Amino acid sequence: MKNHVWRPLYVAICIVVIVLLARTVLVPKDYGTHEQGYMYGTHRKGSIDDWKSMTVKYKGSETCKECHSDRFAEHASGAHAVISCENCHGPRGEHPENPPKLVIDKSRALCIRCHAKLPYPGSPRGSLPGIDPETHNTGLDCVTCHSPHKPQIPGFEDSKPEVKK
Repeated sequence: MKNHVWRPLYVAICIVVIVLLARTVLVPKDYGTHEQGYMYGTHRKGSIDDWKSMTVKYKGSETCKECHSDRFAEHASGAHAVISCENCHGPRGEHPENPPKLVIDKSRALCIRCHAKLPYPGSPRGSLPGIDPETHNTGLDCVTCHSPHKPQIPGFEDSKPEVKK
């Protein structure tokens, strides 16, 4: 064979050797599903202990019900019922034990994460009631006029906002 055939073949062989060497160095020894008779899969056996040692941060809204049953019931009947308490109030795992006063984020930025009007026609995100944060009550937090636990949305009975003075 001529050189124009051998050179690309050598390049291809070198690439395969480099990939095999890199795989040997980069892939952990416990990666794969060894019990099932083949070497590679999408599981690393050592990660089981890693996951067991992690503390759970998000525990679900049901755990909030134990101490905050009044707010839980109010929230469960409103338009935000599908949203977990932890989406706005932070992870339950970081909740201090018997706090004298829990710090709650009442900032405008928290509400605007979901309620800034976005032009997504046909998407559920685009159908959320939205505002233009540049023009709608600038300088005020949303909780001044709206109750996040029972927002006022047409179609939901008894959803008048709590106005805080």
